This record gives sequence, structure tokens and C-alpha cells, in this order.
Amino acid sequence: ASVRVRSRNMVILKNIPRILSPELLSVLARMGHGNEIVLADANFPSASICKHGPELVRADGHGIPELLKAVTHLLPLDAYVPKPVALMDLVPADKKRELPTPIWQTYKEIIEEAEGRKIEFELVERFAFYDRAKTTFAVVATGEGALYGNIILKKGVL
Repeated sequence: ASVRVRSRNMVILKNIPRILSPELLSVLARMGHGNEIVLADANFPSASICKHGPELVRADGHGIPELLKAVTHLLPLDAYVPKPVALMDLVPADKKRELPTPIWQTYKEIIEEAEGRKIEFELVERFAFYDRAKTTFAVVATGEGALYGNIILKKGVL
């Protein structure tokens, strides 16, 4: 007898990056113009933020740059706002010691390549970022280890 195995976690479609789970694809498809999504680093309080409304999507073990590249392959950014991308700003103590955030440049390169244009990023104070995250469509909890790796994307139109 033959055995058929069905995987609930594999995406086998043409031109869909394999890193995107069915759950994340569903979220991206259901988002409307102006909705926001958080790609959260490993330190972000994803589960508690999602108790306020956003959907929680697990992407443990994945880094944000790889996910960001896949997400921006499918998700257009909002061209009608001056800054469709938001980052969590450094807390004053980290600013004072000039903590480097090299991942921000990586994000900028990935996003600008995907969009084919210059993109301005907004820096949002830590607790204001948490409050804004509570109003997003979804939070993707990743295994990203970079400090200040959290990023919010605002969906645009095709």
C-alpha cells in the first residue's frame, strides 16, 4: 500500500519563497492597504503584544533579513506615506554609548532593492513601538539575534 504524506508547513508553489509558511502567506494575502506587520527579533515580547489583537505568526529559527527578502518579494510598501518602514529606536543609554545597529543598513538594502526606489525609515521610541505593534495586523516572531532588529512594514497597493 502506498502512503501519502501531507505537510502542513511546506509551501510548494512556483515563485513563492520556501521560507514563507502557509500561515505567513495567509496573513500577507489578507492584509489590506495601510495594514502593518511586525517582523520581531528574538527579544521582542511577541506573545504579549498579540494579546492586544495582532495575529501571532511563528518563524522561530529564521533571521529577519531572510524573511524580509521573501516578504518584500510579495508585499508592496505604501507609496502614499513618507516613511512606510519603522524601526525601534535605541534607548537613551544605547544612544549614549553609540551602540551600532548594522542590521538597519541590511534592511535598507533589501527593501530598496525590492521596491526599486529609496525608502525612508521612521525611528520609533521603544514603548511607542510596542504600542504601535499592538495595532498591527500581525507580529512575526523570529529567531533574529541582532539588537534592535524589529521592523514594521506598511502594506501598499499593486
